[in-house]
Amino acid sequence: MIAALTAEWRKLVTTRMWWIIALVMVAYLLFVTAVLAFSIAAPSGEQAAALPSGVEAASMVYSAANPIGYVFPLLIGSMVFTTEFRHQSVTASLLVEPRRGLLLGAKLVTGATLGLVYGVIAAASVVLAGAPVLTIIGDGAFLTDGAVWEVLLWSVVVFGGWSAIGVAFGGLVTNQVAAIVVILAFTQFVEPVARMVGSSIDALSGVAQFLPGAAADAVIGTSFFSSFGGGGGDLLPRWGGLLMLLAFVALFALLARVVTLRKDIA
Repeated sequence: MIAALTAEWRKLVTTRMWWIIALVMVAYLLFVTAVLAFSIAAPSGEQAAALPSGVEAASMVYSAANPIGYVFPLLIGSMVFTTEFRHQSVTASLLVEPRRGLLLGAKLVTGATLGLVYGVIAAASVVLAGAPVLTIIGDGAFLTDGAVWEVLLWSVVVFGGWSAIGVAFGGLVTNQVAAIVVILAFTQFVEPVARMVGSSIDALSGVAQFLPGAAADAVIGTSFFSSFGGGGGDLLPRWGGLLMLLAFVALFALLARVVTLRKDIA
């Protein structure tokens, strides 16, 4: 297992893609978080009464890495598998490690580890962008508050979960272009719309909380959607959110093992 983990980690970090995606993520989070912090710290009109303040406002800004940036760990996670199928290096990987379940496990662990690295980078980015704005025109950055640090730490954990989901999903949808298109469509359109619709229809209000983004919000402890009046509905307890993220990892990993890794791969 150690050899498989070492090999998979080297595959990840010896290519340029992981740090290119990380740089894009940083630039994106810096811009969007700064805009978000300004919108919360200096609201206008009726919006001022609806938005949070103090520690709650700071926590919402620092939690933005999840709803805004979770597409990035999903993408890099999916590439753990899809890149191998795209370049046909999966054949060599299976010759070195023919135990397919072990290979899948090694990819999940290394993918989740890289996701944690992305989580640290994302947390640093939202603080770097949001703290100065909150300090200058808001109620303060509250970087010494325990609730703020709790949000940041759980955000890092959630990024590890997103990357693991991406790995498992890439093992199921091995075509790299198809996997990227599905991830982008789901994260940028399908789930946001589903959460807003679910929160506005009573019959669906209990369903929205089981979507992966809502489960991640539950782990972090705050919802960007609910705080901005965009919906999102009620959140699961933290343990429920964690179980849901693990369930998505397990579901896609099982499907990848049964559908993809049972086939003959030339």
